[in-house]
Amino acid sequence: MTIRLVFIFCIASLLFFTPSESNALEPVDKKVSLDECIAIALENASTTKKAENSLRLQGADILRSYGNFLPKISASASYIPYSLSRSYTDLTGSANQTKKIKTKSETIDLTLTTSLNIFNGFRDYASLQAALKREDAGRFSLSRAKQAIVFDVTQAYYQVLLNQEILAITRENLLSTKDQLTLTDRQFQIGLKSMIDLYQQQAEAANSELSVIQAENQLERSRLELLRRLRIDPLTRLTLAPVPKNLFTTLPENIDINALIAAGLEKRPDLKGAELETRAAKWQITQYRGALYPKFDLNFNISTSGTESLSRSIGGDTIDYSYPPLLDQLENLTGYSVVLSMNWAIFDGFQTRYAIEQAKINYLNQRLDYDDLKSDIQIELQQAASEYSAARKSIESAKTNLKAARAAYEGIKRKYDLGAAGFVELSTSRAALFSAMSSLSQATYTLALQKNTLDFATGNVPIY
Repeated sequence: MTIRLVFIFCIASLLFFTPSESNALEPVDKKVSLDECIAIALENASTTKKAENSLRLQGADILRSYGNFLPKISASASYIPYSLSRSYTDLTGSANQTKKIKTKSETIDLTLTTSLNIFNGFRDYASLQAALKREDAGRFSLSRAKQAIVFDVTQAYYQVLLNQEILAITRENLLSTKDQLTLTDRQFQIGLKSMIDLYQQQAEAANSELSVIQAENQLERSRLELLRRLRIDPLTRLTLAPVPKNLFTTLPENIDINALIAAGLEKRPDLKGAELETRAAKWQITQYRGALYPKFDLNFNISTSGTESLSRSIGGDTIDYSYPPLLDQLENLTGYSVVLSMNWAIFDGFQTRYAIEQAKINYLNQRLDYDDLKSDIQIELQQAASEYSAARKSIESAKTNLKAARAAYEGIKRKYDLGAAGFVELSTSRAALFSAMSSLSQATYTLALQKNTLDFATGNVPIY
């Protein structure tokens, strides 16, 4: 009976637990569009999260800078439940009359201190202005990071679609070569083709199969690269929605490079951020220069104390002192003080001078980085516009080439079937047709990729 129960339990375990474990390892199919891929990447990308964390820190820095204009408040309290002190005293002026004094007490002390800076060489104001500029620069950095993600995901998405088309072309070419192989084999059987023609056609079919395998591998690689950018489960099997067919027909034909450069210098978030970082560095010079001026502070103190019990022993005699209630002591013994203080570092070993020079060098470096970025943007836009124009022209050339290659292949194939053309001519024409079809697909997606590059260089990438 026990063996039967164990057997039933094992069968139930296999039925109920094994399928769930195997399903956990199976790939998950997911159909996504370009907009959905961008949304997923923006949510999961670590670069945006880091930029958001940096922006959050900049907000805390602004709050700290605002706090420098407010009075500083501190409170202290101490309670001594038992204090014992011993000492010697000369009561009569004679060394022989020296007696030991022992004092016991229980005390409480309360102190409240406020300090308000009146003037410190505009350091607080300069620090606030620098913090505000850095926060604005952080927002632009976050915007540029999101644009980079949109650009990168769009490039990867288009690459997958392009590889899908190339795979479809290679499979179509494989079917054509297999059909030709079947025809050649039949012609060989009836004596219209030689054994060499059959072997050559078999080699051509095998080569087409290899091209399909390579295209499949390239497609899988591009899908994994897209998964890498989405930061989702690597076992996910993505099915991409095709882009609208009018995408490639609505792209502009001519580009005004001057207008493009003007738009790029106006819209690029990283350029705006670099400008704000430069202005923040300039305010830091004022901040460090404030140490050359005296600092004035207004301090207000309130303190009180009370003694709960106090006894003193002199020699063998003990004296107990009677105090008012502790709350009355705290109220009646309250003291106040208002202090206007000045602190001026007349010479600090050239530390302030070094800090000012360091701030100046940082400002000059920031300015150089800004100028370099501005120049790089203009060069990027000119290069992107040139490549876009070249991609636009290559489509027409690819269409003409495909039309001619298809007509040539069909003519040579008819001649080959009739025995008027050799295998070399047929193989060459088929390879030219396959190359022309691939070139047209590549030229079409290259144009879309270059348009995406042009938008990214201009800073005209929409944030979803």
